[in-house]
Amino acid sequence: MVPVELAGRGKRIFDPLYNTLEEAVDDSFQMISEDLEKMPYAFFGHSMGGIISYELACKTRKENLPEPVHIFFSGRGAPHIPYDEDEELFYDLPDDQFKAKIMELGGTPREFFEHPELLEVIMPLMRSDFKIAETYTHTSKIIPFNFDISVFIGKDEDVNPEQMHGWKDINNKLLSVYYFNGTHFFINDETERIIKIINNTLFHHN
Repeated sequence: MVPVELAGRGKRIFDPLYNTLEEAVDDSFQMISEDLEKMPYAFFGHSMGGIISYELACKTRKENLPEPVHIFFSGRGAPHIPYDEDEELFYDLPDDQFKAKIMELGGTPREFFEHPELLEVIMPLMRSDFKIAETYTHTSKIIPFNFDISVFIGKDEDVNPEQMHGWKDINNKLLSVYYFNGTHFFINDETERIIKIINNTLFHHN
């Protein structure tokens, strides 16, 4: 397992934050491209990571590199189905409203919001993430993948049926959809089941 550490996180906390999803994809591609020809591989991405995984797979095809044997998309609707036009955008909210929305979403330890010095670090990062996820627009023609994909989604997640069903358009092979109890951060409570599904799927692929 190789976690991809994006700018602004972990050891890269002082690296400049991304302005667009394309920057995040290009950065991720630079980190993994040399390993893609060494062995079969799969992608897993949750939320914004799901879109990065999708665009990475498109980029590997464009660069004539081996494609993944499987992609696990988690907590995100299909990339070519836009969000509702009247849906509120978080990234451009004033600080107090943005903070309130993040707390409402959950997934971030409440302790972070009690320490101003931590907020100074994580608020710009969160705004950057929301900006590149909320302003992402799928502009290229859908060319379906020739490998299986799996989709993980929370039963109470804010993903409409069109976004959910849109995943069937992006591949020519098997689409498996798994529903979990909870909202967008179901991954925090369903980790064991998610890992089991991933392991079983890749084991049967081999």
